[in-house]
Amino acid sequence: MTTNTENQNNSLDIVKWGLVIILLAAAVIGNQMYSEASAVIRALSVIVAFAIAGFIALQTVKGKKALAFARESHIEVRKVVWPTRQEALNTTFIVLAATGILALILWGMDAVLMRIVNLITGV
Repeated sequence: MTTNTENQNNSLDIVKWGLVIILLAAAVIGNQMYSEASAVIRALSVIVAFAIAGFIALQTVKGKKALAFARESHIEVRKVVWPTRQEALNTTFIVLAATGILALILWGMDAVLMRIVNLITGV
């Protein structure tokens, strides 16, 4: 009994995703075909088509999972302790200094190795 219900839900989801693809394609193609129409009307039409497609997509199993993931992610982002401006500046300066020091070390090694190669090859 559950397998039959799952198959019906799966086939219905396929139909919904097909409808979503058709709506999105119609929005893009319609925008291109009616390029002489007002830009405001075309933009509103595309926004409405995308909103309807999004609403239909959210009615599928994957759409519901994606929405739940987005909600959980939003909750987790609010839990993050963001660095202060001063901490961010200090970290940035440390990274810049370390990068500069490493660049100087590599430049020096390159110069030494070039002299060694010049001595060996006589160039």
